Amino acid sequence: MSNTSDLVHQFLIVLSEVKPLVWRRIQVPGTYSFWDLHVAIQDSMGWSDAHLHVFKINHSDTGQPLEIGIPDDEGISSVEQLPGHLIQIADYFSLHDDVARYVYDFGDDWRHVVVFETWLTEEEGIEYPRCISGENKCPPEDVGGPSGYQRFLEAIRNPDHKEHETYLNWIGGNFDPMEFDPSQIFFDDPQEQWQFAFGEE
Repeated sequence: MSNTSDLVHQFLIVLSEVKPLVWRRIQVPGTYSFWDLHVAIQDSMGWSDAHLHVFKINHSDTGQPLEIGIPDDEGISSVEQLPGHLIQIADYFSLHDDVARYVYDFGDDWRHVVVFETWLTEEEGIEYPRCISGENKCPPEDVGGPSGYQRFLEAIRNPDHKEHETYLNWIGGNFDPMEFDPSQIFFDDPQEQWQFAFGEE
């Protein structure tokens, strides 16, 4: 594969099994690792990075399925996970190998489709990563996955629902599933996030 780490990588991120459809289009530096991409996905979607995650992708040379995330030292997962902070996205995404699965929170099981769309030359004066488009608000953390999110929406929309007040109090009084503005997305420094999470450089 030719070296594309000097090019901006554009991805479409789609959250599966939820309505209204939640999606983002982001551009990230080609030097990013899978950990860096994880942080960018978290920020653009609106997650809080409070749970485990994994990328599921095929090996660019052998086609064998791989899991890339945070190595499991406690034996929770039955599948070996490669360390995402040591693996570059430029080595795995191309126009021929363009799709990965990204799972966040193994309890709620939020499944995302990550589609590599294109390479771009970095534009002068533009800061990367950036979110250039998207639609709809991310579900609240710990709402119970796609089915729990559907129950949550049904309850807050219906004043007569038995859990209407409970869910509104839980979410802080208001939740608009259609709310999203890409200009309001702020991206954290992935290295700072790594230090915060693991206390190491």
